[in-house]
Amino acid sequence: MTRRPVSLAWRVTAACLLVALAAVGVAAVVSLQLVTMTARQVTRGTLAQQADVVAAQLVEGPATPSGGVAGMRRVVDVLRAQEVAVVRLGTPRAGNGPVGLALTRARADRARTGTPVSGAADVGGKVYLVEARPSPAGAFALVRSVDSGPVGALRRNVGLAVGVGVVVAVLVGAVVGRMSGRPLRTVAAAAHRLRGRERDVRVPVRGPAEVAEVAGAVNELADALARSEDRQRRFLLSVSHELRTPLTAVRGFGESLADGVVTGPDVRPAGATIVREAGRLDRLVTDLMELARLEADDFAVDPAEVDLAALVTEAGQAWELRGRDTGVVLHVETPDHPVPVRADPRRLRQVLDGLAENALRVTPAGAPLVLAARDGGVLQVRDGGPGLSDEDYAVVFERGALHDRYRGHRPTGTGGVGLALAHGLVTRMGGTISAAPAPEGGVAFTVTLAGLMPR
Repeated sequence: MTRRPVSLAWRVTAACLLVALAAVGVAAVVSLQLVTMTARQVTRGTLAQQADVVAAQLVEGPATPSGGVAGMRRVVDVLRAQEVAVVRLGTPRAGNGPVGLALTRARADRARTGTPVSGAADVGGKVYLVEARPSPAGAFALVRSVDSGPVGALRRNVGLAVGVGVVVAVLVGAVVGRMSGRPLRTVAAAAHRLRGRERDVRVPVRGPAEVAEVAGAVNELADALARSEDRQRRFLLSVSHELRTPLTAVRGFGESLADGVVTGPDVRPAGATIVREAGRLDRLVTDLMELARLEADDFAVDPAEVDLAALVTEAGQAWELRGRDTGVVLHVETPDHPVPVRADPRRLRQVLDGLAENALRVTPAGAPLVLAARDGGVLQVRDGGPGLSDEDYAVVFERGALHDRYRGHRPTGTGGVGLALAHGLVTRMGGTISAAPAPEGGVAFTVTLAGLMPR
């Protein structure tokens, strides 16, 4: 089962919540420490003043015992209302419960010897402040928990602030996350529409820089898809037109032979026409298959050491015969020493033959066709044909571009895939190919391959 990815809104909300919790938590811990220390100091000072006041009242109290007892009861009641326990040292009550443990740990019994005692004791996780004083009526101690009074209220207020901060962080994170995710959801919806073959989809380029960059990339992708599909459509139309012409000729002459319309001396020319058109179909299908294989990752290239000069010389011998039949003057230019390069010899010869066939098709009778090899791993095919315009050089290696542009005006290849195939093969072998005006008046196609280091 595929796990559903977490949405951006939830991630932003969680991030805001974590940041808020961290900030509020640190602030709460620091605040609680400061508040606790300050409140403890203030409480200790107040408790010490109260103990001094009680001790003074016992010393300067009324002369009548009843009045002194009644006054002490009022004092005890007032202190008890303030959550302060008044304990007489040396009585059984003084040794019972948490208060007794606090007195013992704070060594409050030293007050019976006439020494004032100020101390603190931790009993069961609670801190008690102890102020013990001697008096003529007997030593006593005031005991108060640090967690009571204003300290407890401050801690509760800090806890409430933490809770409010968390709630606000969740709300703000949810709002910010939803607002941040909205442009991305728009981009995702546009991508889904593109997958549904809608090519007029465009996304508003706005929002944060990253989101705007993604939206712009989707728009560029839509434009690229539209252009690619348009080129593919035109290429298929061009190929279908190229297929229809030889198929019509083959079918027509085949039916004529089958029906006995063509007989006698006309059979031989009809058969030659069928063979020629079948060869044209074969070249077109072969080029298309090679182009399809070039786009696959498993296209095989077997690089080896190749003598470029010998390769051009051998190809020149084959193309001289074809040039002689059409009246084109073939020239082979090679140095008098080997030109070693690293390439696939079969693919390199395929590139050379494709460029030569393309040049021979557009070169008129009497014009030159040059096959050249140069030091540095340079292979060149130049022709004396009509050449290309500046706009043509920009699209010369695109499938069917020149074929569509010049069909009906000058001789064109089988579907316009030859130059695209040559470009793909050279690129796969790690080389470069370019087109420029030739000194002979036509086009010069230059292939540059990786030369071998001298031994």
